[in-house]
Amino acid sequence: MRALRLGSCPDCNHNIIDSRDLKIYSNVCGFYFDPDSDPFAGRNKIWFARPGIMELLCFTLILVPTTIAFIFMALLIHPAFGVGAVAGFLLWLFVISFFRNPPREIPVAPNILVSPADGVITHLEEVEEAGIGKAFRVSIFLSVFNVHVNRVPLAGTVTHVRYYPGAFLDARSSDCAKRNEQLWIDLIEKEKGFPVRVKQIAGAIARRIVCQVGVGKFLRRGELYGMIKFGSRTDVLIPANLVEKVLVKVGTAVYGGSTIILQLKD
Repeated sequence: MRALRLGSCPDCNHNIIDSRDLKIYSNVCGFYFDPDSDPFAGRNKIWFARPGIMELLCFTLILVPTTIAFIFMALLIHPAFGVGAVAGFLLWLFVISFFRNPPREIPVAPNILVSPADGVITHLEEVEEAGIGKAFRVSIFLSVFNVHVNRVPLAGTVTHVRYYPGAFLDARSSDCAKRNEQLWIDLIEKEKGFPVRVKQIAGAIARRIVCQVGVGKFLRRGELYGMIKFGSRTDVLIPANLVEKVLVKVGTAVYGGSTIILQLKD
């Protein structure tokens, strides 16, 4: 594995990088595998998010035998043990559902911004944002029942990846965007060169942010780049003067990589 690894990681925030991630991802920090020699490339073809494969295996090894044991106890000792079997089975189904990564149809129209996450729109507002100036912010709340992978809202090159430790307030709180643990990626749009920022913000339940991209990597619109585990919020910010039309409203359900949220000016 080490012999196949390329790149370097001189200044990484290792406190948010799980020791398993390099095996699960094609690119973590400054390290990456060449696509032709990535021994784990086949994991991209399954319906589960690569960040959740280890959790899925662990929960399966725990919950499936436990559920089977409760079934036998319900049959041999007392039917009340059936409650444990049902609970274990439902919890296992929840884990499978949480780490799902269904394929998405990525829009090809020009001058659009797609949603970076599944969830519900909670904020649509103009804000002052360092490095952007007057920006338009779209905030998306992800419940534990949403798909939790994050996707790139438009094609561009990563210029910065920043991690900020913080609190774990409810992701719907107005203060969470400033106080919660979060990770930002800044992109430069490939044709017109304007900046876009996407923020992965932890919530009260979500305690682990996963980001698989590094500075200098070119990302296509709708490409999967990370995940926030177990409930969270994702913000996308773009210069306000570039917004032609807002295509969603507060309360709108959106789908990462496929729902068009903003029409941009030519």
